[in-house]
Amino acid sequence: MIYVIAVFITLFFAFFYSKKIFKDYQDRSIFLASSLVGNTGNLGIPLGIALFGEASVPYTSILNIANIFYIYIFSVYFFAGEKFKFADALKEIFKIPAIHAAILAILFNHYGFTLNANFEKVFTMGAYAAIVMQLIVFGIFMSQVKVRSANWNLSINITLFKHIVLPLVGLFVIIYFKIDPFVGGIIFLELIVPLAVNNVNLSALYNCKPLDTTFSVIISTLCFIGFMAIYIIILNKFFGV
Repeated sequence: MIYVIAVFITLFFAFFYSKKIFKDYQDRSIFLASSLVGNTGNLGIPLGIALFGEASVPYTSILNIANIFYIYIFSVYFFAGEKFKFADALKEIFKIPAIHAAILAILFNHYGFTLNANFEKVFTMGAYAAIVMQLIVFGIFMSQVKVRSANWNLSINITLFKHIVLPLVGLFVIIYFKIDPFVGGIIFLELIVPLAVNNVNLSALYNCKPLDTTFSVIISTLCFIGFMAIYIIILNKFFGV
């Protein structure tokens, strides 16, 4: 809930900020859809293990599920909003298989069901294959990006909110709720990871400037590397990492 509160407070500011900054509707859609969506799975979970140990996995996993729900509800709505009426955009959300899979996974975990080892291996292979395909799609779009004609205004503003505004809001919320520093550090880590590649998939699916979205992911990743020293100082000072 702390993670969700931080995201929605930032979304509130982002909504009004986007109306002032972006005249193009698609730029505004990409900004709102992607600027709060981090790579909490492929990057967030391994980083959690590296910084906090394997005890972080239950926390990073549930935060990743929260992020998935945001992506496939709000991001899908923003990406699809221009092309559909409100009701049709909501219908598009429930067509996304990840929503059904996430709900099924939560119920599966809640009721304590287990998988046969062979079935678990099949699902694991499918997950790895999906990651590879996702990165191939990202690579295809990345090969078409031209730096000189790229949408720098969009990318810089997305980076501003993803790597400065969202972490600051998140830090304030975590401190306000006075939770365990171990958990607080994990939440902060999941808030600072760079943009998710899923943004590119959705922007391509709804034909919402996928090349501009790809460029924003690249800039976000480079900025994340640049900000790492500052993030580590914050993690050390406030959470004892």
